[in-house]
Amino acid sequence: MGYELFIGDQSFSSWSLRGWLLFEQFGIPVTTKMVGLYDGTMTEDLAALAPARLVPTMRIDNEIVVGETLAMAETLAERHPTAGMWPSDPAARALARWVTSEMHAGFGPLRNDCPMQLLHQYEGFTPSESVLKDLARITELFTLARTRHGDAGPWLFGDYSIADAFYAPVAARIAGHALPVNDLVQTYVDTTLADPAFRRWRAMGLTKSYDPVPYAMDLPTRAWPGPAPMPAHAIETGTPENDVCPYSGKEITHLGSFDGRIFGFCNAFCRDKTVNDPLAWPKFAALL
Repeated sequence: MGYELFIGDQSFSSWSLRGWLLFEQFGIPVTTKMVGLYDGTMTEDLAALAPARLVPTMRIDNEIVVGETLAMAETLAERHPTAGMWPSDPAARALARWVTSEMHAGFGPLRNDCPMQLLHQYEGFTPSESVLKDLARITELFTLARTRHGDAGPWLFGDYSIADAFYAPVAARIAGHALPVNDLVQTYVDTTLADPAFRRWRAMGLTKSYDPVPYAMDLPTRAWPGPAPMPAHAIETGTPENDVCPYSGKEITHLGSFDGRIFGFCNAFCRDKTVNDPLAWPKFAALL
């Protein structure tokens, strides 16, 4: 089975994030292809996938095209029944499908007023009454899932499930706008932001800069509230400790300094995604 996943810009495309997590978190191999969501080429980039018109879109074996993340999730769960994408307990699975579907279809005020952005945290954002109602509903759903079915781990239903992939952008919105939530929801947000897969997604997004920045608000900002990454930056010269790129095994062409140590990579993207959050990448962390 061969999968291709067509996604938009990682720093802003919330739907792409949850589609990507469906593969990343459950160990399903996929080839990822970028679509020009903010570069004006999305229609052209998706032309071969008709009737797809949005990201993410999944193509299976260069033949079957599936759009909409809920349809993608159910298709993957059907094709990979041993991956544990839904909870095994029937009651937990039913509730997980419910909360996932509600996220897919609802929370319009939160989506509209608090666009997902993974660059920084806004200071002084005042949520509307409609956003506060969305947050109250999210709190209700999270509390129900965690108290009934969350004993086995830190995620909504204990172990990571499709529901967590769908609520990752919600956690990002709460974090990016410093929205008021209770301790249970904040703990879940912190868990999402600290998750290595989420951190890898954000690190890849930070390799691209924007002018103007999509969805920018006229508010002061502070550092992103996730775990502080290891000090690192790109450099032009030096002697790397490794002989080949940790990701591709190819010849080294680009260098980075990581807390004073020098490592090499096969291209700028490999280097820059690692510089943005070194410990989120297991193959690089193994070098340390």
